Amino acid sequence: MIDPTPTTWLLRGGRVIDPATATDDVMDLEVTVGGPSAGVRRFRGSPIPPGTVVTELAGKVVVPAFVEIHAHLREPGGEVSETIASGLAAARAGGYGTVLVMANTTPANDEPSVTRRMLAAAEAAATGVRMLPVSAATKGLAGREPAAWREQVEAGCVAISDDGKPVHDRRILREVLAAARDLGVAYLSHAECPQLFHGPIHDGEAARRLGVQGIPTTCESDCVQAEIALAEEMGARIHICHVSTTASIAALRAARERGVRCSAEATPHHLLLTDDEFLRRGPDTSLKMNPPLRPAADRDALREATLAGIVEAVGTDHAPHAPHLKARGLADAPFGAIGMESAFAVLHESLVLRAGWPLPVLVERMTLGPARVAGISGGRLFEGAAALTVIDPNARFEVRAENFRSKSRNCPFEGWTGQGRVVGTLLGGSWTSSTAPGGV
Repeated sequence: MIDPTPTTWLLRGGRVIDPATATDDVMDLEVTVGGPSAGVRRFRGSPIPPGTVVTELAGKVVVPAFVEIHAHLREPGGEVSETIASGLAAARAGGYGTVLVMANTTPANDEPSVTRRMLAAAEAAATGVRMLPVSAATKGLAGREPAAWREQVEAGCVAISDDGKPVHDRRILREVLAAARDLGVAYLSHAECPQLFHGPIHDGEAARRLGVQGIPTTCESDCVQAEIALAEEMGARIHICHVSTTASIAALRAARERGVRCSAEATPHHLLLTDDEFLRRGPDTSLKMNPPLRPAADRDALREATLAGIVEAVGTDHAPHAPHLKARGLADAPFGAIGMESAFAVLHESLVLRAGWPLPVLVERMTLGPARVAGISGGRLFEGAAALTVIDPNARFEVRAENFRSKSRNCPFEGWTGQGRVVGTLLGGSWTSSTAPGGV
């Protein structure tokens, strides 16, 4: 439940991590909503202002609200799987304060009336989560005609992408990159070679045992290399969505060494899972996503690149599908998995507790990193309106999709258990605690 909004909170005794200011210390925070002194600041021990609500956070961790660089909220047109209201509620439950929403709706978000409709729905939902629409790159995501990019940015879009489909016409892609460069927004690339896209899962042993065609790593990496080269030629900036292969990472690293403005994001499922999950779990459609789960060598390369900052951001690629759609079987079920409500918990357990990542690195990849590569505000604790997330690093969790705020249940981490979860958020002037009762 969202508590009534006081003017000031005193959050006492928490470990405060803010990558933007290199802060990692136990301290008291004064959080003010409204008025000229609004924001978050270190409490210096002066008298507590009258009316302040004191919250004890010893043993907890306070971080900037997470920034989701990649989500699909389905509205308009796919409300059977998710709505903007349910998707933003899921985001808040997972600790997110900002969500970039992809354009593969019905109709596609390729012109301002759709953008305005989406923004109105977000405002009506009143979740406190900031929703930032992404404009389609082409009309109807068809890859043939340019969308109304300038008008879309003026209407509130913050990036351009046909995510879910590649822009494989080189002439159109040149126009897209030029528009993104000139408008000062990010182009988010769904890197995929259509001629190599076959089957529902990675081209490996699991595909052979299941008797299905597979998607080779070159389907992604060949496109990544070609698109980076084009961006370099044009002096444009390019962001690679949901990168998943060793060769793609090598291309990114080499390009950045040459000074190319390129970036990438990793998803929790590509960081933590491999296509061997199909050998253990059979044709589980919650494991069917695009790009597909890859072998352990690719997963390990992605972990190393994300830890090192070659891949600067973690984005969940939250892709809800109603249960009856995912029940169609491996060949016919849609690609995609939900992720915002489980992301921090599974990453903390696997990467911080088991793999030894410093917690501030994971926080940075979920806050400042995605904000920076998307070119948006956010991911900073001591700047702008108060937007923070509280973590209990010792709280046990079990991923139980039946408890999710999302309308869909296609979570590849169902049944995972571990330690560390989001327990509170302060967004939009309201405080929500115990955001994930009964499990993540």
